[in-house]
Amino acid sequence: MFKRLREDIASVAARDPAARSGWEVLTCYPGIHALLLHRLAHAFWRRRLYWLGRFISQFGRWFTGIEIHPGAVIGRRVFIDHGMGVVIGETAEIGDDCTIYQGVTLGGTSLYRGAKRHPTLGKGVVIGAGAQVLGGFTVGDGAKVGSNAVVVKPVPAGATAVGNPARVIESGGRDEAREAKAQAMGFSAYGVTPNADDPLARAIHGLLDHAVETDRRIAFLLSSLERAGIAVSGEVETADRFDPNYLSKIVD
Repeated sequence: MFKRLREDIASVAARDPAARSGWEVLTCYPGIHALLLHRLAHAFWRRRLYWLGRFISQFGRWFTGIEIHPGAVIGRRVFIDHGMGVVIGETAEIGDDCTIYQGVTLGGTSLYRGAKRHPTLGKGVVIGAGAQVLGGFTVGDGAKVGSNAVVVKPVPAGATAVGNPARVIESGGRDEAREAKAQAMGFSAYGVTPNADDPLARAIHGLLDHAVETDRRIAFLLSSLERAGIAVSGEVETADRFDPNYLSKIVD
């Protein structure tokens, strides 16, 4: 019990820059309190002490603003950030190292008792504020669900789901190259989707894709010059690439 509590506190400190000490996390973070109460409620639920489990769950809802059914299965190092308004249903399963923000619902679309009605989150999933994940499907490892998205079908591992109804953004390839370029330029393009209607988002993606393609062509050109026996210096400043005489500077 205390080992898992220490894990929880360490995971919050690692993921939330506002956390200044373990004592602050333990005493002031409702997500930690909700998980502690859920573990107790879940233990009673597994022993078929259903009323007692529900009563502790109800107390946790009143105390933290986070409603977790005692039948839900929650892994290790799960971080419920802020947490107010979070609802996690009876047959929901949450993998290790997931992050859930305020206003999230892991809900069901079926009324059949005993059926798998609520979603399963893989390891390292991030669910943005206000998102609704509804149904007995799986959100794959490392996937992200954008804020206010309404997800009603499976999300592949590593992908991002955004919008209402949610659409899955392709994972890998161009998105990864675009994000890497954005990080190198000092900002993150996460949440700016390629199918967005916002013309500014389209412009940003166009510029990033152009920069990635330009880097690829320059790398190919320099590689070709080296294979042709032309020595190339790697010490030219990046700003010099805007100089029309850039190539003449780097070729000996």
